[in-house]
Amino acid sequence: MDILSSDNAVVIRQLNTVQDNPVPLLRKAHELFGEKLAVMSSFGAESALLLAFVAEADPGIKVLFLNTGMHFPQTLAYRRDLANTLGLTHVEDIGPAPRQISERDPTGELWAFDPDACCALRKVEPLRVASLPYAALVTGRKRGQAVTRATMGIVEERDNAQLRINPLAFWSAQDIAAEMQRRALPPHPLVAEGYLSIGCAPCTRPVDGQEDARSGRWSGLNKTECGIHVAG
Repeated sequence: MDILSSDNAVVIRQLNTVQDNPVPLLRKAHELFGEKLAVMSSFGAESALLLAFVAEADPGIKVLFLNTGMHFPQTLAYRRDLANTLGLTHVEDIGPAPRQISERDPTGELWAFDPDACCALRKVEPLRVASLPYAALVTGRKRGQAVTRATMGIVEERDNAQLRINPLAFWSAQDIAAEMQRRALPPHPLVAEGYLSIGCAPCTRPVDGQEDARSGRWSGLNKTECGIHVAG
């Protein structure tokens, strides 16, 4: 099946037949898209569960890790250790070009005075380039993470016709925690310190029990998304 010449509506209908179970959904997506499918993972607070489902579906599915150059060292260690634990065989690091960093953020302080520009440089632009070969990208986004994600579906079509597949869209934090415990999946080490959504170190803080998971991202700013999941 040539997925690039197929009507997305047909593909979405096929994916919707298995949307209630992440592993069959991932298997169906891999069957349909083959090498045109990739998983985006931050190797963050709840990433282990989606990646465990990926490994169960096919450990050779490509996983893209966006290495911004600003991650907590714990995240980089977790990325290495979790991939090894799950047996993922095709994890690829992507990130900003060194020349772009030297020209647009030579001191590494762009995040402090223009976080949108920093996200564009270190996240949005590198991912846009890296995702060009793919007809579909799998994400770990959940509706309950923030109000900006409250209406997203399991399968979404973007303006450029690329699909986003969100196997955990309807999973609650409690469901995820229970399944991670059942599977004995190792948590990100910063979760124990109150980090429930983990991004770049300068722009992430712990949260308390009264806040949504992403309230610790860009705290105090009118900003809730880095831009990589904004439709377009």
